[in-house]
Amino acid sequence: MTNTAPLLELSGIEVRYGAALALQDVSLTIRPGEIVSLLGGNASGKSTTMKTILGLVTPKAGTVALDGADITRLSTPKRIAAGIASVPEARRVFPQMTVAENLLTGAYTRRDRQQIAGDVERMYTHFPRLAQRRRQDAGTLSGGEQQMLAFARALMSKPRLICMDEPTMGLSPLFVDKVLDEIARLNAEFGIAVLMVEQQAELALSIAHRGYVLATGRLVLSGDAAELLANPAVQEAYLGRAG
Repeated sequence: MTNTAPLLELSGIEVRYGAALALQDVSLTIRPGEIVSLLGGNASGKSTTMKTILGLVTPKAGTVALDGADITRLSTPKRIAAGIASVPEARRVFPQMTVAENLLTGAYTRRDRQQIAGDVERMYTHFPRLAQRRRQDAGTLSGGEQQMLAFARALMSKPRLICMDEPTMGLSPLFVDKVLDEIARLNAEFGIAVLMVEQQAELALSIAHRGYVLATGRLVLSGDAAELLANPAVQEAYLGRAG
């Protein structure tokens, strides 16, 4: 996989919020079919990095490239149409819409109605719990079920890369394991690359191929997931272990 050309590449990204420097010289790559974890504490720049990838934030310097093409100034809908999807923090399903209606919102950039209907049925096959609740308001689902709906909604745009912001946040330990298993399954079965923003390093790196560590807007570590788990600096900062 290391010899594969990058699917997504950030080069020298700098982001400012007014006078405040949020990201400084951030460069990272995500290759096709790869799970990459982006780690860091609060205010480290993780969410800003994801917003930059999704086109919600425009960098002051640096470039974002998809398949080698510069998309730094491309709008968010065009990035979604090009194959980048998002599972936002705290899931953010539409609570007063049904499961079925939520799924259709994931396909809003598509026009192929017959294929969309087929993909909805595929989501029900992949997520049987959603099929059972297709006419139920999303706000009445459990946290874990809402996370599955958020995954399925993202898949409806037929992405090649899904950006997941704190996918285990607020879930019970039982559902944390289920969500991590589901992320690994989506990656294996659909071949979709995943960028997973997480504070819980051990969880994130347990299913990742590679990882990056941010601190105060700068990348301070990167490497294979196993190497980062064994790194004394990561253990001390994120796993509560002395080096």
